[in-house]
Amino acid sequence: MTSTTVVVIGAGPAGMTVATLLQHSGIDCVVLERSSRDHVAQRQRAGIVETRAVRMFESWGLTDRVLGGVPYDGILEFRVDGHSHLVSDSDGSQGPAARLCPQQVLVQKLTATFLEGGGDLRFEAADVSLHDLTGERPTVRYRAPDGTPRAITCAFVAGCDGDRGVSRTAVPDGVLTAHAFDHGIGWLTVLADAPPPAHPLLAVSRQGFAAHFPRGPHSSRYYLQCPPDDHPDAWSETRVWDALRTRLGDPALASGPITDREIFRLRSLVHDPMQYGRLFLVGDAAHIVSPMGGKGMNLALYDADLLARAVRDVVRGDDDTALRTYSSRCLRRVWNDQEFSHWLTRTLHDAGDAEPFLRNLARARLDRLFNSPASAGAFAELMTGLDPTGRTVTENLPGNLSGVGGD
Repeated sequence: MTSTTVVVIGAGPAGMTVATLLQHSGIDCVVLERSSRDHVAQRQRAGIVETRAVRMFESWGLTDRVLGGVPYDGILEFRVDGHSHLVSDSDGSQGPAARLCPQQVLVQKLTATFLEGGGDLRFEAADVSLHDLTGERPTVRYRAPDGTPRAITCAFVAGCDGDRGVSRTAVPDGVLTAHAFDHGIGWLTVLADAPPPAHPLLAVSRQGFAAHFPRGPHSSRYYLQCPPDDHPDAWSETRVWDALRTRLGDPALASGPITDREIFRLRSLVHDPMQYGRLFLVGDAAHIVSPMGGKGMNLALYDADLLARAVRDVVRGDDDTALRTYSSRCLRRVWNDQEFSHWLTRTLHDAGDAEPFLRNLARARLDRLFNSPASAGAFAELMTGLDPTGRTVTENLPGNLSGVGGD
């Protein structure tokens, strides 16, 4: 049996951010990941690291090391029935801008930084289980790739293994309250070797919602609204490109080889609290947000930042205030971003093919966004990454040592 300060479960954006920030703070940790390194490095999801998250990495002195991609110019294109409206998501504050940085690039750079610093990252860890989470020294058990059973004792466990991981299931029934919402909307998501748009593009039409986002200099990700129980096989390449050209209002849209397609249901989920004993849930293990607005990965980065700073407070100064309040501080931001994502989801989908009353309400909201400086400013602030606490990313709460427990 080995020992460390923190065991991090999961090597995605949340887990590798926690691990890298802990390492940067001189705090030892072990990362356990059930998949292979190649699989983790290729998982493609979110594509924008928002302004506030970039500034978070800057506050740690890690921006140049862990962020790839290119600076994002802060312009979104909304296309309503083929008519273009450019909206800035710059809130006017000083500092580095958001980055167009696909999830796999961020994870690859975080992983390389962690390993170059001597980090302990164990891939293909099977049958992970968590024990004694309310005790002084929890134990994490797993099976190594050669089948050998292993165990690690630790002071804290960071559960960063997503919505279907083992971390949240280790919490006893009745401890967490799940707040779930099904939007009743499906998206076909398509990855293709096709030219990216000049700006991230969100399109509204009576045929349904569509979107076009850059995923590199020569690749794009597209989204098409569809029934949530639809099947990818129902969407031939011809049908995909015909629907995109119609909904994006661009008959000349260039096509390219489709390399991946899947359908997922838009849903939102929040678990409260985000901690149990010495287990702290981070990112998708605690909350799922509709992809509209690009908040999912960014919320995970904020959770990771708060947790790393809180652990640092305990290890360096015997101050557990930030650790005890981790859940309440995270959830305040989570609910703020859930509300924004829900607003944007309903607005862009209702403005297309909803019944007339809801469609006209949604189009009135878009009209305010396009024509009211105050509405555009509020939108930009939320897109940038508003901190609802009003605190800077480097500020910690004062307090004194009184033990670590759930909220």
